[in-house]
Amino acid sequence: MKILTTENKKNEEFLRMPVSELDLSSADTKELRHLVKDMRATMNEANGVGLSANQVGISKRFFVAQLPATDEPQKFYAIFNPVITKRSKELETHEEGCLSIPLTFGDVERAHVITLEGHAVHGKKVVVKAQGLLARIFQHELDHLDGKLFVDVAKNVRKHSLEDETPHSGEI
Repeated sequence: MKILTTENKKNEEFLRMPVSELDLSSADTKELRHLVKDMRATMNEANGVGLSANQVGISKRFFVAQLPATDEPQKFYAIFNPVITKRSKELETHEEGCLSIPLTFGDVERAHVITLEGHAVHGKKVVVKAQGLLARIFQHELDHLDGKLFVDVAKNVRKHSLEDETPHSGEI
């Protein structure tokens, strides 16, 4: 799978279009599982922590996400038709980047805690209470599905060159 980037104007137009929900009752579960597997591999290959379907040219409302490796087992998420049902009033500002906007970073304010509802690949309802980085990833991916890019709300947006040796962990 190829990640669409804003370096191509047609791709940027596509990324800025809100996507529709996926009718899971008529969807081919085997095909969806294959799609999720491919998206996960694409996300991991790009060293990302989240990837929405529209970032790989699929105009449907779902994303994959996984926190960076720690000492604990990694939890992988594939959420279809996600909706944020609660947001904390507590906000945090952190640096973000995006696989669709290479080498660009900015400071984005987001809710520290959210409750996300959606469905798993087989249609079962999923409710996740997320905080910190996971909440940030979910909010970033939902923005994608709504046709918004992080640079639309980021402050202090900056470009880095390939030669820049400063590592960034904010690419979502």
